Amino acid sequence: MQEPVVVVGIGEMGSVFTRGFLRTSHPVYPVSRRTNIDAVAKAVPAPALALVAVGEDDLHPVLRRLPAPWRDRAGLLQNELLPADWREHDIAHPTVVVVWFEKKKGQDYKVLIPTPVYGPAAPLVEEALESLDIPCWELETEAELEYELVRKNVYILTTNICGLVVGGTVGELWDRHRELALEVAGEVMDIQAWRVGHHLDRERLVEGLEEAIAGDLHHQCMGRSAPARLARALAQADEAGLKVPRLRRIRQEQAAGAE
Repeated sequence: MQEPVVVVGIGEMGSVFTRGFLRTSHPVYPVSRRTNIDAVAKAVPAPALALVAVGEDDLHPVLRRLPAPWRDRAGLLQNELLPADWREHDIAHPTVVVVWFEKKKGQDYKVLIPTPVYGPAAPLVEEALESLDIPCWELETEAELEYELVRKNVYILTTNICGLVVGGTVGELWDRHRELALEVAGEVMDIQAWRVGHHLDRERLVEGLEEAIAGDLHHQCMGRSAPARLARALAQADEAGLKVPRLRRIRQEQAAGAE
């Protein structure tokens, strides 16, 4: 029998990974909001992977109470994720999945571009995703992981925030409102550079943004999380002392429109 896997958070994304692990013969132990996580940790103290598949808002509360035996076996897949997020909780070497497929309620998953994976359990994750015909590939260095995380953040934040202004699809955004997209992306990169603590290769990130947009031109810009993403970005900009005038103007316009 294959080693067991723990999945913390059995929502849309957690369900996809659970299906892949089961297809590759790994017993899966789910942890929901109502589960006694410490009891599961006693029953499964050494899983092959403890994948945290909760949303961005729940990530830090879950990591704070993640059982000690699982910290060296943790897996992460959230949007807006960066190395500082796991280091804050003394998690040194997690397996990280930069997810480039979406899963909505009542629909099967939809791939945008191949999903990069990095860390100790990367081969296990790759096998699970490939069993579902989800293309993925293993990163070799932490520097590559950081780039891929930042690229995903730039895509998610830029398209969501621009969607608050123009709506529509990412293809329409890039075709009809590219100046807005690049302006917002530039300010998002300012925030990301502050978060990682060094300058970024902005030209490469713009190329990566364009590649992701081309992966699904009909992907909607704005999801339900867009206002919260803008609020988080501005809170980070305030902490960093960044001006980000376009993001602030968008927030003002949104506030005025709500009155």
